[in-house]
Amino acid sequence: MQVKNVEQTDAMLSAIARFGGKPSQIARDLALLVRLGVAFSAGPVAISVGLLLAASPGIAQISPQPAAREAVTIPGFIDPERRIDRRDLPRGTTIRFVTEEDFPPFNFVGRDGALAGFNVDLARAICAELGTGCTIQPRKWDFLLPAVDRGEAEAVIASHRISSDLRREYELSLPTIRVSARFAARRDKNITSADIKALAGRTVSVVGGSAHEAYLNAFFPALKLSRFERLDLAFEAAQKGEADLVFADGVATAFWLNGATAASCCAFVGGPFTESRYFGEGAAIVMRRGNTDLRQAIDYALWRISRDGRYAKLYLKHFPVPFY
Repeated sequence: MQVKNVEQTDAMLSAIARFGGKPSQIARDLALLVRLGVAFSAGPVAISVGLLLAASPGIAQISPQPAAREAVTIPGFIDPERRIDRRDLPRGTTIRFVTEEDFPPFNFVGRDGALAGFNVDLARAICAELGTGCTIQPRKWDFLLPAVDRGEAEAVIASHRISSDLRREYELSLPTIRVSARFAARRDKNITSADIKALAGRTVSVVGGSAHEAYLNAFFPALKLSRFERLDLAFEAAQKGEADLVFADGVATAFWLNGATAASCCAFVGGPFTESRYFGEGAAIVMRRGNTDLRQAIDYALWRISRDGRYAKLYLKHFPVPFY
């Protein structure tokens, strides 16, 4: 799917903002990927989100370069030692999922016109584990939760951010994914760790007013912060040597590090940082309040998928650039 106009881009960024909570956090970070024209890869399907926004008129379109060969950490959001009992659903059950179609690489319409993405594949894996039928239908973001409210769907799998408000109104699954914060340091600065002592006195570029800035103020008070209005400017400061490191969302930073604009200047160091107070608890599948049988069944399926390696395969398929 080619993002062709501002309306499509705004729809995607709206979903991103809802996942991350604060525009200054992941919405701004992943919006940069749109500005840079990054191609998201999902197995055989590649999506080009190559629309330059007015906020960054001077940035040329790029495609990410192949990721460097390195050990990849598969994030574990479910305790493998935790025992979750199986919850069987009635024979002949079909789980009707709804998702959005403009949030790559999580959920989107592929070149063949079919829904694809991490969330779509995860929904199918859940149904396969539970032995149920499975349908996945697209909806606009504002109509996802109402579809569950009206009984038109059993579950929403669209990277809804876990929050206390959402918990009060709906059943939420175990986390399906969680976004981290990461430091990326200039290679010529010989920074090998990201502990407080090692970074004392270093200059770090960060988006001003973001959760990332708040985290640095709380836990790295000896750092010299160089604040920027946009993430692309924070990246540029590190690339040009105006900052020793940049601190930002792990996904956006991973794509930047492997793209042309970084010019191999920097590499991840330390982390990941996942404190929920600053970066959220992650995303979950949303179900109607009181549908505990389905929630318990989906939690069991997620636990099984995470234990037997299927989650790792999905993660590597849709996030080939490691961000943990």
